[in-house]
Amino acid sequence: MLSHDIENGLCMVGYWEHGKGLKDIAVQSDGDHKEEKPHNRTRIVTTIINEPFVQKKKSDNGKPWVGNDRFEGYCIDMIKGVAEMANFTYILKLVNDSEYGTKGENDSWNGLIGELKRGEADIALASLTITHQREEAVYFTKPYMNTGISIMIKKPEREKPGVFSFMDPLSLQVWGLIIGGFFAVSFILYMVGRFSPYEWQDEDAGADTAPSDTFSFINTLWFSLGALMQQGPDIFPRSLSGRVLASAWWFFTLITISSYTANLAAFLTFEKLTTPINSVDDLVKQSKLKYGIQRGGATYQFFKDARVPTYRQMYTVMEDAIPSVYVDTPEEGWKRVINERHTYAFLLESSSNNFYNQRKPCKTMKVGRNLDQKGYGIAMPKYSDLTNKINIAVLELQEKGVLHKLEEKWWYSKGECGNADGSDKGKNALNLSNVSGIFHILIGGLVLAMIISLSQIAFHAKVKTRRPKDAYTINSRLNNHEHPDVRYRRPTAKRVNIETTPVITYTTSNGGEPHLIEFEEDNHGDKIISLDDDIT
Repeated sequence: MLSHDIENGLCMVGYWEHGKGLKDIAVQSDGDHKEEKPHNRTRIVTTIINEPFVQKKKSDNGKPWVGNDRFEGYCIDMIKGVAEMANFTYILKLVNDSEYGTKGENDSWNGLIGELKRGEADIALASLTITHQREEAVYFTKPYMNTGISIMIKKPEREKPGVFSFMDPLSLQVWGLIIGGFFAVSFILYMVGRFSPYEWQDEDAGADTAPSDTFSFINTLWFSLGALMQQGPDIFPRSLSGRVLASAWWFFTLITISSYTANLAAFLTFEKLTTPINSVDDLVKQSKLKYGIQRGGATYQFFKDARVPTYRQMYTVMEDAIPSVYVDTPEEGWKRVINERHTYAFLLESSSNNFYNQRKPCKTMKVGRNLDQKGYGIAMPKYSDLTNKINIAVLELQEKGVLHKLEEKWWYSKGECGNADGSDKGKNALNLSNVSGIFHILIGGLVLAMIISLSQIAFHAKVKTRRPKDAYTINSRLNNHEHPDVRYRRPTAKRVNIETTPVITYTTSNGGEPHLIEFEEDNHGDKIISLDDDIT
């Protein structure tokens, strides 16, 4: 490829090479001018420790690993498949300065990118973010994983269910309507039993029918409550109108109880999680929670070069923070989030965020959406003979689902916190805080029942002890001629009208009609007002 201008005339600026594409002389690095190496040589793959992409393998029975077996992780498994498909051999080495690659003065690079530029390595394999500056310096494959900057915070303490959390499946409005329907049905059923002739029953054999007390208001309340609690009632309506009403109430309670039961388990086991922030805007507006990033790398460069006011403000705050909010590795930032007890948030790429949230002690979580969208790629020097082969291999691994399986393996299958969002949703036994409300109801019912029972026993005992004494006193006075208004004769007694409090019905021992006797409170001032007939 030639270029012509007035000052320099015709000059060569590049050329086309079969199998490699266009070679632009103007942008070639020093490494590109070096003598080409054999295609069948063993490639040097430089990498950096960053779990779970690349990590050192634990020793087996005290015996250290050597060679490529020293490392394991997502990228290690991926490069094995890529090398097999692209037909090359390789050796792994760690980058000398533990940096990903940042552009310095005089267009110099450090880290993984720098080693590629200087010809010290053939492939850079890591969680290496594709940026426009790096793309200008080296060649990247298609992204093998999508990611973005996200926020990590420490999990807030979960709020335990309330005492009456068993009422949460239904709103207060629905509870009020159910109670209103309960009393309405009871009242209407009482009216039906009172006024419908088909509910009347014979009081005596052969007598005319009359309103029955079977459906008294108390009994109708008990009937409605039994249906609502899915218990069989003791009485049933006889009239068609009463049965229609009862059937409608039974259907209503069936649907209500079924809906309530379906949601009850979720509300009893649900523990509300309230996070202090939910987005990057919340993070900027507050001052209690400090936030930081990894020093150097793509995330640092993102905030440094950002033109969005919110991100520019965040960068200024992080630069001015004392002590420093920057960390050297994502793991250091994760530990700082745990140790600084809800006072520090860490911004890192979402893939690393998801990984560390799966590690014990399971106290961190991701909040909000990603701040940007980017991808990880495998980097090589420009015009490397492997660029096309490795790129096709990565695409093929994606299409076959191999990369997705590797992500599941290294993020979630090896996770220690349950599932993808870091929370454990396994089967947990209900503790007392989940069901304490029903015990309050039970204890309240027991106490109320005991109070009512004791009151009834005391009242019954008082009435029982007063009845024989008062009756005996009146009869004794009558028989002994102690009352001045009574003349003693022995014909059959008919009825005695006595002014006393309370009213007690008393029957004579010789078979006479019942008569009413009223006693006063002290039982000493009883006075017989009149006698319908002589008494015995």
